[in-house]
Amino acid sequence: MLHYCKIRFASLARHFQIPTLRRLARREDGVAAVEFGLVVVPFLAMLFAIIETSLIFFAGQTLETATADASRLIMTGQAQAQSYSATEFKNAVCSHVFGLFDCQNKLQVDVRTYGYTDFNSAKAAKPIDDKGNLVNDFGFKPGGPGCIVVARVMYPWPVWVPQLGIKLADLSGNQRLLMATAAFRNEPYGAQTSC
Repeated sequence: MLHYCKIRFASLARHFQIPTLRRLARREDGVAAVEFGLVVVPFLAMLFAIIETSLIFFAGQTLETATADASRLIMTGQAQAQSYSATEFKNAVCSHVFGLFDCQNKLQVDVRTYGYTDFNSAKAAKPIDDKGNLVNDFGFKPGGPGCIVVARVMYPWPVWVPQLGIKLADLSGNQRLLMATAAFRNEPYGAQTSC
């Protein structure tokens, strides 16, 4: 009896095995789920990269606008008349940035004067060393009437996409340096002094 059951079971298994495999090969119910499983990781990586790149551009434009607005205080002589310090100029920049930045703790300003005649000597490059660290040799010298001034405002923006293999960071620690620069000649708001 046992021998008969084994034979009968083997015959039934062979009988159901081939048609079942054929039926399974023809089924297309789970194709969409399998295809989505193959595509979802690259799709989400691309989506996050697009969102982060958009945020970086938006934050950069916000910083540019805030720098241009605050630099007008120097260009028109208002900052010099009120004896602004670097902190007060930073506060003027931060007053134009709403909620996007940790402005008071991370924003850095550098305002330098470059004489009366030569815009070519103005320094506007990113202050990053070869190891990706921010070189902090910043000062605040707004100059007098007619002086050429370069105001640079820097903010280390955190970047999350490098974990996905996309190179957006230029500072150490997965940060991108957002830098806004305003180069201008101070208006003749008073008697010309040395720059």
